[in-house]
Order: sequence, then structure tokens, then C-alpha cells
Amino acid sequence: MVLRRGTLLLAVATATCLAASACGGPGSGDDGVAVSLITKNSTNPFFVTMQDGARKAAESEGVKLTVAAGKEDGDEAGQVQAIEDAIARGDAGILITPNGPGVNPAIKKARDAGLYVIALDTPPDPADTVDITFATDNFKAGELIGKWTATQLAGKPATIALLDLFNDKIVSVDYNRDQGFLTGMGIDAKDRKANGDEAPTGNYSGGTYSIVCNEPTNGAEDGGRTAMERCLAKNPGVNVVYTINEPAAVGAQKALQAAGSKDVLVVSIDGGCDGVQQVKDGLINATSQQYPVKMAELGVNAIKKVADGGEKPQTTGDLGFFDTGVSLVTDKAADGVESITTDEGAAQCWGKK
Repeated sequence: MVLRRGTLLLAVATATCLAASACGGPGSGDDGVAVSLITKNSTNPFFVTMQDGARKAAESEGVKLTVAAGKEDGDEAGQVQAIEDAIARGDAGILITPNGPGVNPAIKKARDAGLYVIALDTPPDPADTVDITFATDNFKAGELIGKWTATQLAGKPATIALLDLFNDKIVSVDYNRDQGFLTGMGIDAKDRKANGDEAPTGNYSGGTYSIVCNEPTNGAEDGGRTAMERCLAKNPGVNVVYTINEPAAVGAQKALQAAGSKDVLVVSIDGGCDGVQQVKDGLINATSQQYPVKMAELGVNAIKKVADGGEKPQTTGDLGFFDTGVSLVTDKAADGVESITTDEGAAQCWGKK
């Protein structure tokens, strides 16, 4: 069990650290380095895989890992409590996939207490709320499926449904994927940090387009189905569906099948093993694959290194975060759009059963 340290002990440790050049900060004493991983929830396979990856990395590095999560996507209060707990334990650092801006003050409090905080998958807004982010380039992930979709339409009019994450809070992963998709399609996204402000009709790179809807899904299958039903009620002629993730895509497909809709391009982002299989089976036409295990492993290793007095991680180029990579997965390769096959995607997917 990780021993709890009182506020006075933490203050003394921090003062001692300032006087000693080799000090590793909270959670790095004789009891070993302690780290908290706080994910958005514990049900999405992406976050379950991230938790498993962190546990393996922690065991390998001799790190004491505490895993916590919000009850569901958007549960900021649950994450705030987990941050407070990490501070009270005197952890060396926190890895977090933030559920929204409501966690920002708690992250600041943790950093003020000497914890090194790394965001995984979802950069906070503003980005410097944390020490660094390890994440997929979510804009590029959206851009890849957008470019691919434009080639598949071959000049036909695009009637688009955008199935996003939230409509009650602004989260970077949400707008980056949506706006990346539109940009890949050749549609002017206007403000890249605002979903839904683009022109509802106009031209994409291959022809004309109309956007039917921007609906929230909460990143869940039932949310995806409900969102798709709302879009189809507005326009049953939808032939392009962008989804924030693969659970939402599965729900969207169920709604499309129930409505008898055919020849609809459904694209998504995640690249889990189930999602790659769905691409292979034709339920999803293409997906951008990200790598949660890599995020978790790098995060645990980085906090251990910083706690031991080593160098802090650096961002990738001018992105403002450490890029953990993304690949487009499809069995219908398109000229000018780099991709891998479903067999290649299956070899490096996550969430294997």
C-alpha cells in the first residue's frame, strides 16, 4: 500500500527538494516512485488497454501505480477527486486523459504541490495546463479519414453527418478530429477549435457538400445510434458519416441498417482490434489507428525518469505535444493517402480479447 503523507510532510519534502539538486520530487523516496493514471472511464476498450499498458510499464519500472477513472466520459468531478487523492498520497506524478476543462484547477493544484502531470490522448485547453501531453495527432487522424473519404466519393455530392463527442463542453480531442476530417475533405473549417461553425453547404475537394448535423455521442455505441437516428430524421440521404470513435461508429451503423440506408461511407478513429475487424468486414470503411499502450508506457517511464532526477520529455517539433503516431487503416488504398491494410492494423491493434 502507498503510505499517505500529510500536508506538512509534503511541504518539508518540497523545501528539501529545492535545496538538493538531485531531488526527485514527491513520491520518489525510499518507498519508490508513485504514479496515478486517471482515465476518462474504465469501460471504453481504449482506456482499459491504456490501464493495462500502464500496469505492465509500472511493474517493469518498479513504479507504484494507482489507477482511477471518471464514471463516464465527461465526469470531471470523479477525476478531480482522483487528483486530490494523488496529491494526498504524495505521488510523484499523474497521467490523465482529461474529461474537460473542469479538471484544470485540480491539475494546477497538483503541479503546485510538486507533481509532474502528463496528459495522455487528450491535450487540455490550454495545453500548458499540464507539463506535457503524449497523444495522437488527432487533427491528423481526422485529416487522414477526410482525405480518404473525398477520394472514395469520386466527385459525387457529399451529404455529411458529423457524430462528435460532446455538445455541452469543449474538449480538444473532439474539435481536432472533427475539424481535421473537414479539412481533409477540403472543407473550410473556419475556427479549428469550434465544431459546427463551418458553412453548411459548399464545395469539398471533389464536388459539392451539405452538412446535415453535428450530434453528440459521448463516445458510446448507444450515443452513436441515437445521434445517427437524429441525423437521418433531418435528411435520410446521408452518404458520409464521420464518427468520433469506433463505438459511436457501431451505433451509427445499427441506425443506418435499421433505416435501410445503403452505400454510406462510415469513417472513424481509434484502431482497436474490434474496429480493425469492422473495417475488414466492411461495417466501417476506414479508421485512423492510435496507440494507447505506447502513450501509457511512455508516460510511466517519463514520470519515473523525472522523479529520479532525469531529463524531462520534449514535445515533437512544433506540435506542442509528444506525437505517439497514427495510421490510416483500410483495405481500399487511395492515391495520395498513406495507409496500412487491416492485416497490418490487426498486428498492432489494441484491445485484443
